[in-house]
Amino acid sequence: MCLAVPGRVLDIGEKDGTRMATVDFGGVVKEVCLEYLPDLQVGEYAIVHVGFALQRLDEESARQTLELFAQLGMLQEEFGDPWERAAAEAGVSDWPFTEDTVQQEAQQQ
Repeated sequence: MCLAVPGRVLDIGEKDGTRMATVDFGGVVKEVCLEYLPDLQVGEYAIVHVGFALQRLDEESARQTLELFAQLGMLQEEFGDPWERAAAEAGVSDWPFTEDTVQQEAQQQ
């Protein structure tokens, strides 16, 4: 599932001629394109979908939505490590692999 998630703009800059922001999604920080909201400022909230800020959002609505997503486990689903998720689905219990795990497996072969 791919959600539109509210996030708070931490800083704004330019990358390869595109206005970009560092956005905090309830503890998960990602880089987001601001081309659809060129006047968005640091400290404001926006709904973000597939890396693009699409709509400005008030702080209270953003916090309520993030809290609900967290309760439902949807933030982990949206932002979690896909390798970790695949390992869990495959029944691998010692993810992420450590160097010790790799050495132990090599010795067993």
